[in-house]
Amino acid sequence: MTVYVDNMQAPFGRMKMCHMVADTTAELLEMADRIGVASRWIQKAGTAHEHFDIAMSKRRLAVAAGAVEIDRRQLAQLLRAKQEELT
Repeated sequence: MTVYVDNMQAPFGRMKMCHMVADTTAELLEMADRIGVASRWIQKAGTAHEHFDIAMSKRRLAVAAGAVEIDRRQLAQLLRAKQEELT
């Protein structure tokens, strides 16, 4: 089981944001807690598209804690596979 961070750098105010997803909700929430992201910021909870938008500083912490870096194409593939598992 794995946590992933993509390479998106979407502007949000003065920050750049990316996505953090995981194979399971438990892993996603554990990593969020570990890197200091409040669980209330989870988006699309309980769906195949469950994720956090995180700042680049939190991305670096996630990678240091073992998250796997992926690109946006790989993120799309991962989300499609998760959706197929639910159907």
